[in-house]
Formats: sequence, C-alpha cells, structure tokens
Amino acid sequence: MSDSPRRLHSSWKPDDPAERYDPHTCLLVVDVQNDFADPAGSLYVKGGEEVVSRVNAETGRALTGGAAVVYTQDWHPQHTPHFAPDGGTWPVHCVRGTWGAEFHPQLIVRGPVIRKGTNGEDGYSGFMVRDPEGGGMAPTELDASLAAREITRIVVCGLATDYCVKATVLDGLRLGYATAVLRDAIRAVDLAPGDGERALDEIWAAGAVLVGDGRGAAGGKATAGGGADAGGGAILDTDQAEP
Repeated sequence: MSDSPRRLHSSWKPDDPAERYDPHTCLLVVDVQNDFADPAGSLYVKGGEEVVSRVNAETGRALTGGAAVVYTQDWHPQHTPHFAPDGGTWPVHCVRGTWGAEFHPQLIVRGPVIRKGTNGEDGYSGFMVRDPEGGGMAPTELDASLAAREITRIVVCGLATDYCVKATVLDGLRLGYATAVLRDAIRAVDLAPGDGERALDEIWAAGAVLVGDGRGAAGGKATAGGGADAGGGAILDTDQAEP
C-alpha cells in the first residue's frame, strides 16, 4: 500500500445501510469458522452462530452497493506455538483441512478468502501475522488485495470481538482505512469478563465507527464525518481523497 493515509469523504454514513457501501468499500468478514461459530467447536465463541445470518444479509447489501466482500480464515498447522499443547495460549483450533477450520455451513461465501496463521504464526489480524517465537510481523495478502481494488473503507464483522476482530480493526486504522464495525454481527470470547466491551472501547477510541452501538461518531483519532487527530490511522475529512 501507499505510505499516504487513505482518506474518507465526509459524506460516508456507515450507520445508514443505504449509504454504507460503494465500489471503494469492502465488507470484511472475520473468521466465521466452525471452531468459533459452532457450539461443538474447540474454541466456541458464545453466540457465534448468531452472527451468520446477519453476515449473510450484510453480504447481500454490500454486493448490491457495488462493494467488495472478503473473508479471513484461520488456517493453522497441527502444531504451532500458538496452541497450548505446544506452549501457547489457545486450545488446538482451525487446523487446516479439518471441520473446525471450515466456514460455518450456513455462511454464504461470495468473495475471496485470506488465510492466516498458515505457517504457525499468531494470526489474529487479517492484515498481519506474528511469529510467536521471534515476534516478527509479516503482512498477509489482504492490504495488497484491497489496494488493487482501490478500497478506502472497510466494514468489519465476525469473530471474535476481543481478538481477531479487534486486531483487524486496529491494523486497518493504522493502515489508513476508514473503518466501521457492525455491532450486531460480532461476538466476544470474554476470556476475562468484559473483554469484549473493553475491545469495543479501544477500537472506538482508535477511530472506528461502531455501527448500532449508540455511541455516535468515532472517538480518539478519527470520526466518520470529519475532523481527526493526525496520529495513527487517522480518517480525514478532505476534498483530496486518495485511493
């Protein structure tokens, strides 16, 4: 991507479904996979199955508006330092080629898929992965794919609020995307009680718009409608919009 921040026309109204999508917007569906979204999954997110119908409806709305739709998918090897049996935090989940790694069977997939964690990395963000041993960061194909389509805005939904959704949103803002999150199409792990709400506070303060949250415009570094702090993933009100 370019080093210049992508800029948001002040006319974008992500709270309005009729004006949320256009050809420069992408609906980004994060990790709606069996291990997260099915009660039989190894890392089931409570209520995860509830997002599927909401995501499907939003996908139709996005495509009707001419937007792109992209899906992320955890795709881990059998052994990785990411997993508890190998010294990590999480139970074994989303192992490539298994039922748990597959998308929820009711999810309608109508766009390209970005797989993450394929070489054993920590794959929280759709944009970046981290070597769990050395800590080095590396990009996925997502940013380059969006840049090729001149995407400037992303609308994020999926699982889970306090991990992969949060990491994807924060990286999107850092990369300069105007970013909205669909409050009714995400669910949290809540490993500690309140983690999901704290994640929403963090991404709102960083500049994301929380659609359906009732907080109004984004806080901290950016707003959907106008002025912004120039730091971080600022979203600027400007007549000199960049792709």
